[in-house]
Amino acid sequence: MNPLALGSPVPDFQVLSTGGKTVSLSDFSGQWLVLYFYPKDNTPGCIVEGQGFRDRIDLFSAVNAVIVGVSRDSIKSHDGFKARQQLPFDLWSDHDEALCQLFGVIATKNWFGKSLLGLVRSTFLINPHGVLVHEWRAVKVKGHAEAVLAKLTELAGTHP
Repeated sequence: MNPLALGSPVPDFQVLSTGGKTVSLSDFSGQWLVLYFYPKDNTPGCIVEGQGFRDRIDLFSAVNAVIVGVSRDSIKSHDGFKARQQLPFDLWSDHDEALCQLFGVIATKNWFGKSLLGLVRSTFLINPHGVLVHEWRAVKVKGHAEAVLAKLTELAGTHP
């Protein structure tokens, strides 16, 4: 399956979310959605990335944007990570990798000399009509939340 192309409508889906909820893409109709995929709860880069979005939540909210983190971790792990890092947004568990496949974020990675399939840190911006309008692949954490906010404000035509 080829990953979703820029300019394409994102097909509706259901996924488990922190707090024991099941959510659908259609639940976010009329809002911008920042969907950031990260490798693993409670790891240094993922903590810093989550904090970057957390610390700018008011700026994202000011332009009608919702932030959601996605990894293959369990909801139990996500609930703990969210609480420890005081993340004011939900985390979704993609345990079956359906979203990872849809967005094409699983790739072969080298880890201590071994090749394995892993989640490549990536972020996707979905507009209020459910269309994929921007993506960041192989994300470097430093400055990433600021870059996403800058692109969002440019595309939304507003400034927080």
